[in-house]
Amino acid sequence: MVKPEDAKTLALSLPGAGEQPHFNRTAFTVKKKIFATLSFEDNTLNIRFTPTEQFIFCPPGSDVIFAIPNGWGRQGWTTINLTKASKKLVAAALKEAYQLRAAK
Repeated sequence: MVKPEDAKTLALSLPGAGEQPHFNRTAFTVKKKIFATLSFEDNTLNIRFTPTEQFIFCPPGSDVIFAIPNGWGRQGWTTINLTKASKKLVAAALKEAYQLRAAK
């Protein structure tokens, strides 16, 4: 289990990462682009992957990390259930999403 506060700390530890409100979530940005959003209420972290990274990170049938079940999910947006995730998974996913957005 990863506490939302720990996920926030991990996201903000990345170089140049910022934080801003995003609807009912907290968004984490790099170069003014969102790479993740966090819900303290739902204990979920949404990560911006490409469809390829999403395929790599999400095992079939997983209830820990999975594509958002809509058009956003088909674009690569992925949910991590923080109540079931390891810190290693959250850190790796945040780093990958951050690098994808920072590179553009």
